[in-house]
Amino acid sequence: MTETKEEIEQEKILVIDDEKTTLKMFRLFLDLYGFDIYTAESGEEGLELFDREKPKIVLTDIKMPGMDGIEVLKEIKRRAPGTEVIVITGHGDMDLAIQALNLDAADFINKPIQRKSLENGLTRARDRLKIACSRQNEVNTRMENSTLVIKIEGNLSTHSDQYLKDAYLQALNASVKKVVLHFDSSTSVNGAGIAILTQLVLDSEKDGIEIVMAGLSENFKQVFDIVGLSRMVRLYTTVEEACSTQRH
Repeated sequence: MTETKEEIEQEKILVIDDEKTTLKMFRLFLDLYGFDIYTAESGEEGLELFDREKPKIVLTDIKMPGMDGIEVLKEIKRRAPGTEVIVITGHGDMDLAIQALNLDAADFINKPIQRKSLENGLTRARDRLKIACSRQNEVNTRMENSTLVIKIEGNLSTHSDQYLKDAYLQALNASVKKVVLHFDSSTSVNGAGIAILTQLVLDSEKDGIEIVMAGLSENFKQVFDIVGLSRMVRLYTTVEEACSTQRH
């Protein structure tokens, strides 16, 4: 089967990092996943490559001399908002990771890079691109006994607001007492998405509905801990566990 232009471009990946040894390591890892790999040693060089090659996925170190990763992220999102940008952070840099998420980064991975975390990040990025290309609804609902399950896929951001409000209204109209927010393994949550979720939880407390969450990736569990969402709702590994556990 002949690949479309979009499918070919989707397999391009750009890595921006000022450390040559890190770029070499990324090349070794990314060769295994079938990407057409481009590397840059500075933010400025990275943007030149981005404009020329138009990759769908970009990995950028967040701390670089000259143009840093935050500036690179802003520029890429300004030029091509649909690009999956994954920022590379150091341990202890969660404040920078959250800042990047607030600027529409899709995900983050920590140095030293572990093959498993990189693989998970790339899998989620590819899945989100497929969802975006298929134009499928990223928020879907179903009933599990007396619990409403709201499944969230892709990128949870400003455009998801009305979908979530409609799903929550369904819970109100059905007089359910429990809602499970089920995050698909591919789901990314940016700053706007975190604000939307926080408001939803606050509304649910006034309406007497319990909201719990299931399926969050480890990265976003860390983020939810830091922003305080984990103190507002209970987190579960699976939907089945979330549905079966009773409120204390």
